[in-house]
Amino acid sequence: MAVKVKKVFITFGVLALLLLAGILWFAFRGEGNPASTSSGVTAGKGGKGESSKAKRKIKYWQGPMDPTYISDKPGKSPMGMKLIPVYEDEAENEAEGVIKINPITVQDMGVRTRKVTKRPFFATIRTVGYITYDEELVKDVNTKISGWVEKLYVDTTGEEVRKGQKLLSIYSPALVSTQEEYLQALRFKEKTSDSTFVNVVKGADTLLESTRKRLLLMDIDPAQVKVLEERGEVQKSMLLHSPATGTVIKKPVFEGMRVNPGMKLYTIANLSRVWVKVSFYEYELPFLKVGQEAEMSLPYEPGVSYKGRITFIYPYLSKKTRTVQARMEFENPGLKLKPDMYTNIVLKSKISSDAILVPSEAVIRTGVRNIVITSLGGGKFLPKEVKLGAEAEGFVQVLSGLKEGDIAVVSGQFLIDSESNLREAINKMLAIKKASQKMDMKMKKEDAGPEAKKKDGATCNQEGVTEDGYEDGHEDEEGRCRV
Repeated sequence: MAVKVKKVFITFGVLALLLLAGILWFAFRGEGNPASTSSGVTAGKGGKGESSKAKRKIKYWQGPMDPTYISDKPGKSPMGMKLIPVYEDEAENEAEGVIKINPITVQDMGVRTRKVTKRPFFATIRTVGYITYDEELVKDVNTKISGWVEKLYVDTTGEEVRKGQKLLSIYSPALVSTQEEYLQALRFKEKTSDSTFVNVVKGADTLLESTRKRLLLMDIDPAQVKVLEERGEVQKSMLLHSPATGTVIKKPVFEGMRVNPGMKLYTIANLSRVWVKVSFYEYELPFLKVGQEAEMSLPYEPGVSYKGRITFIYPYLSKKTRTVQARMEFENPGLKLKPDMYTNIVLKSKISSDAILVPSEAVIRTGVRNIVITSLGGGKFLPKEVKLGAEAEGFVQVLSGLKEGDIAVVSGQFLIDSESNLREAINKMLAIKKASQKMDMKMKKEDAGPEAKKKDGATCNQEGVTEDGYEDGHEDEEGRCRV
């Protein structure tokens, strides 16, 4: 029992000695390295044996949780937290707009960068369109006389026809009477051909020719007129022929139908060449021009492409879709391209042969200006205002503000930009405070009179304190020593 009590006393004694030694060590350490707790401009103050290192100077005090709260002296923020100092060497680049962030913080922010390049810039537009008829190759067949359809030789929609092929026969009282007049004019010419009166012969020729023209204007072809001359008999019905080669796409006429002048009987379209109409957004207009080559492919025919060109860009926008239509022409071998088919269109346009390019995601668009955050290395970043050009393929052309080889931030730049705006706001606030302090000091000096001037004229002595009690080495903006 006595041995145990002895061991306990020995243990407590050792612990007490260790505690005393620790207290003494901290006490002597504090005396050897006195730290200044002054709220002045300097962050520390060395003794006479300290080396002549540059002293860190405090620029302002900042709230740890609210960086927008700043003060020119230590204290507490509105949140009750102790203000932390911001030193001049940490903010030395703020005037130049350089932002310095701890590299570890940069990594945590997920900052990614891309090098600004200079290379040829092409815009590729991928869109869809639809095939339609070439309006220059579409013909309407109608009649210039009234009558009745006797027989249809082309009686189905979609049928292929050739130029000059018979379409229908028509009976018209006006046509019959014109035939009779033509035959009478022909007989009169034959009777007066041997006349010695020149005017009579000339009148017979004129009458015959005018009647012939009337038949031709009724769409009666010269071959039928020749048959009429050979037979010498009026034909009840006459034939209408196709004016072009193509496909019948509309046929509103039927046998026995009464037709009137101007009535549409057939619509014939030549499909050897087709149009493709494509809609483009407004921002794509700079990449379009008449004559530009276009490539087309069809969903049902993979691996096959057709070459065409832009023939017309419509001079107006669609009010509902805010798009502009362009018309393209494509040859149609084998008639594989059917009207109303949907197609895939690819257009390539060369914008510049040596454009400065930056990824589109690197640009911060404020609505008033465009900003790109550039990396200077070592956790330093510099926002630059840029002037932009065309944008395509995920890149945007930079007309001014960047050069080849610059490093642009493409991810996390919004956080860096917010830090830049915060520091800019702090600098403005400090400038306002400094101007306000100068104005207050000037007003106090004017109110104080000669004694203030005497005090202002005091100089800092070598012992460290002036006669007026100002501390050495702490001059303010106006050259006075600060207390």
